Order: sequence, then C-alpha cells, then structure tokens
Amino acid sequence: MVNSLKNLLPGKPKGIGIELAPDRISVAQLRKQGQGFKLGALATVPVPEGLFQEGQITDVVGMAELIQSVLADNKLKVKRVATAIAGGRDTVTRIIPIPAELNDQELREMVLNQEAGLYLPFPREEADVDYQKLGLFVDEDGIEKFQVLLVATRKEITDSYVRTFQQAGLQIDVLEISSFSLIRTIREQLRQFSPQEAVAIVDIEFESTEISIAVDGVPQFSRTVPIGTYQIQSALSRAMNLPPSRSTELLQSMTIPVNPSDSMSGPGKMGGSNPGAAAMLRIIGELADELRRSIDFYLNQGDNLEVAQLLLAGPGGSIGQLDEFFTQRLSLPSSQIDPITALGLEVTQEVPLTQRPGLGVVLGLGLREAR
Repeated sequence: MVNSLKNLLPGKPKGIGIELAPDRISVAQLRKQGQGFKLGALATVPVPEGLFQEGQITDVVGMAELIQSVLADNKLKVKRVATAIAGGRDTVTRIIPIPAELNDQELREMVLNQEAGLYLPFPREEADVDYQKLGLFVDEDGIEKFQVLLVATRKEITDSYVRTFQQAGLQIDVLEISSFSLIRTIREQLRQFSPQEAVAIVDIEFESTEISIAVDGVPQFSRTVPIGTYQIQSALSRAMNLPPSRSTELLQSMTIPVNPSDSMSGPGKMGGSNPGAAAMLRIIGELADELRRSIDFYLNQGDNLEVAQLLLAGPGGSIGQLDEFFTQRLSLPSSQIDPITALGLEVTQEVPLTQRPGLGVVLGLGLREAR
C-alpha cells in the first residue's frame, strides 16, 4: 500500500517507465551511455475502451493483462517501474510558503498535517500527500521562508495504480504526477529561459489537456481542461460523416490552416471546402481560449510575471501547424516538443515525428529508471 506519492527526488535506477492513458500504454527503457542516454526499448499499444476513463483505471485486471502483454511482446523482463498519474480533479500541485526556521521534522509535520488540508479539494484523510522543499525567499514582511512544492492525489487513485501493477507482477519504484515527468524530459530546453520567464507547457492528451506554467523547471500553476484529441477527432468525424473512432491517425494527418487563404492545396490541408475544418477549428479555438484564461490567471498573481513561450506536448501536440495557430491566436511564441531531440537520445528504431510529442511523459519516467 502506498501512503504517499513516492520518490519525488531521484531514486535508485532499476526498471522501466510505463505511462497509462485512456487510449494507450507506453513503455520506455533508457540506458546511460557516456554523458547521455540510449533508447533501449520503446513501445506503445492501444487501450480498449472501458479500461481507463476520466483519469481512473476502471478495470484493474484488464489493464494489468495489457501491461503484461506489451512487456512480453517486447521481451522486457523487469520487476520495477516508474509510472505517473495524469493531472486532473483528483490531483493537486501547489507551491506554499513555510517559515524557514523550522527543522526538517517540523517542516514535515506542518506540510503534511496542517497545510495540506488547506489546499485540497477533497478531505485530507482521502489524500496521499508528498512534498519537496525548494529555495528560500523573503516575503513582503521581511520574513525568510521556504517555498515548498506540495503534491497530492486521491488515495483511491494511487491505490488503483498499485493494485494494477501488483496484478501485473510489478513493483512501483516511482509514482508521480505526469507533468513532472514531462518537465524532466524537457529540462534542458527549459534552462534556456531566465528565472523570471515562465513557460506554458500544454500536454494535449486523449480526454483532456493539462496546462502547466513552470518557472525554472518548477510548476507554478496547473490546470486540466476537458478538451483532448478525442474531442477534436470526434468533431472532425461527425462533420465528415465518418464513424466514431478512438484512433487519432486522421487527426495527426491534418494540417491546420493558419491563414484565411489556405485551401485544399495539399494532402491533409484544411481549407474552406473541407467539411471538417470548421468543426475541428472550433474545438481547437476553445482550447486556445482556455489557454488564454490560464495564462491570464497566472499573470494576475503578481507583478513582473511573464510567459515567454508555449510548448506543445502529448499526442495532440503533433497536429500540423498547431504551433503556428497558437502563436497567431495567443500572440505568444509556440513550438512543438520533440522529446527524442530534447534528450539527445541515441535511437536504434525510427520514431516518426508525428509520434514524438506524445512520448514526453514516458521518456521522463524512463529517465527515472535509467541505468
């Protein structure tokens, strides 16, 4: 049984990274090679409907069997894994100020038993909580304090992950929030920005999009909105009179028009004559509006705050020209994440560019277990 989120700080390397999502299971094994890493194994398999919904594992036995199958098919004999829980209504990440004069035991007592309950949308006794002490700062009253990163999730969620991996014959080394895994993957990219510049990381997943605004690699604000690739794909399919599908291959073959003059001049181009264009753009426009609200909320928290760039990740991050669309819509430089390049990974198998933005979380988990 897990009593808290496990090991926010790096632990002993032992296994592989496994990401569970409503539409897919992704597995990554990384190995240290000199000063860098080599991609030892990478696999993604679809998840049938009904196993994982709204951020929760709904069929522990079915999901465990699928995990065992993908490991066997890829000849991966491991016993330990790092995995992650997607952000949403059942997770909380907050930075809270704690008096600097407290010793480690007093700090732990205050964070876990006093402060945590103030920030949770569910009862403290129903939560697994962990924390990490960050840097010192002096508040407006001249009092020295620590910034503490508080992380919590519902126990029923963490328990379902533990049961699933136990059912699959695996032990969880690391259980963290998925946005932390993604930030680990792109940490070198984030170091290009000054400590005053925030970066909005937009992880467009199957059922939802997680928006994380990070400064110096630390998430300052997180929000999940119920718009993902499934909603975009469904709008596109309905408009084109296609049957519903959980596959987003059609979506990833499309290119968003960023100029009114764009037309059906090439494969996948969406112009005015394409019946799916308006429907798809309406959903993506709604996502852009939610991004704007999130960024404005962050900027209103204090003076001299700046969001320098938007980074797009997740399966939806690979939609053609989505970065240019957001750049124009939000007047904010936007770019798609390529985790393979970000990590400088040596790869022995070809990884298509359209798949790469969706690998940020699982590669970040693989880094925790690299050896």
